[in-house]
Amino acid sequence: MRSLLATLATASVLPLAADWTSFRGTHGNSIAHGEQLPREFSTNSIAWAVPLPGRGISTPVIVGQRVLVTASVGARHDQLHVLCFNAADGSPRWSRRLWATGRTQTHEKISPATPSPVSDGQRFYVIFSSNDCAAFDLEGNLLWFRGLGRDYPNASNSLGMSSSLVVADGVVVAQVENDSESFAVGLDASTGLNKWKIDRPKKANWTSPVLFLDAASGKTLVGLQSSKGFAAVWPATGKVAWNYPEGASTVPSTTVANGRLFVPSMGLTALEPSPNGQPPRQAWRSGQLRPGTPSPVVLDHRVLVLGDGGILTCASAEDGTRQWQLRLKGPFSATPVSANGLLYCVNEAGLVQVIDPSMKDGRILSELDLGQPVVGSPAIAGGALYVRSDSKLWRIGQRPSQ
Repeated sequence: MRSLLATLATASVLPLAADWTSFRGTHGNSIAHGEQLPREFSTNSIAWAVPLPGRGISTPVIVGQRVLVTASVGARHDQLHVLCFNAADGSPRWSRRLWATGRTQTHEKISPATPSPVSDGQRFYVIFSSNDCAAFDLEGNLLWFRGLGRDYPNASNSLGMSSSLVVADGVVVAQVENDSESFAVGLDASTGLNKWKIDRPKKANWTSPVLFLDAASGKTLVGLQSSKGFAAVWPATGKVAWNYPEGASTVPSTTVANGRLFVPSMGLTALEPSPNGQPPRQAWRSGQLRPGTPSPVVLDHRVLVLGDGGILTCASAEDGTRQWQLRLKGPFSATPVSANGLLYCVNEAGLVQVIDPSMKDGRILSELDLGQPVVGSPAIAGGALYVRSDSKLWRIGQRPSQ
């Protein structure tokens, strides 16, 4: 079984292009395969920095030479911006503005532009905390718009929504979970119309869906994490394939790696999906590995977890045995990202810390202070790290050829 799962997992993470197409990357595991970033950052590493018009903590999405970010503007943050920049020099490529149809109230730490967009390489799909969802082609032409907050007016919470989108098999999946009208929905990627809608646990939830392969068929499943546990659903129909009912966190999200699901449940629980709709097998569970806000990252045989105190814990991905801990300068909201075996962590003060987890007890290789608060997770593409604050977007690392 492990050999089959390992084969499927390897197939699911082979790089399709040097893009970063969603929250935590094209493969949803925070790893930029094949990318080479510097081991040391300094102010000379900043290729460019451009201003943004308003607040936002969504992850930048990169497709080719297009870098897409979202933001919100106005006294009520009801002006929703979608902005596309050229990766080479940060110059504007196009921008669009939408008006929110749903509720825009959020916690002061975030904004309506908290959920991250996603791309299938042909379109960009965006969603905001107001549950307004839209699709654009790569040149910025609006293809469709759905006011999910208008269609389902009780689907919100007082702190704001943050679940990011995924897209699979021509379906855009949005996880809209809250204390009232809680659901997940599959939208037709071409039209924005519902292909399915399923009820979900009525409790506020800020986790994001993940994609992984079914152990029997090799087809894509969507994983939905909630306070009740973790459910695997088919993206075309929304039908539940199997369910893990032992509860999970409502902030950090599940990571898929090495044929396993690393679920923030009772600390961290490693699950191995089973074929034929059977419940997954628990490989191990560790109460010592408890993610804070950032989601876990798995690098080869290591699982890395950032806790609330800024403590980075490294454990064996095989059995969960803790190997070392390293205190970083925190606190952290952004999930770390990785390239060429290194870990890039950005704290809430905007300090970028480059970590080599292969060193005994881990090692901080360099730091770069951006001087602005950063809450959103960064992205990696084209030999560079992209970081955004409420007011700026940076490209750090390799300078692209003009």
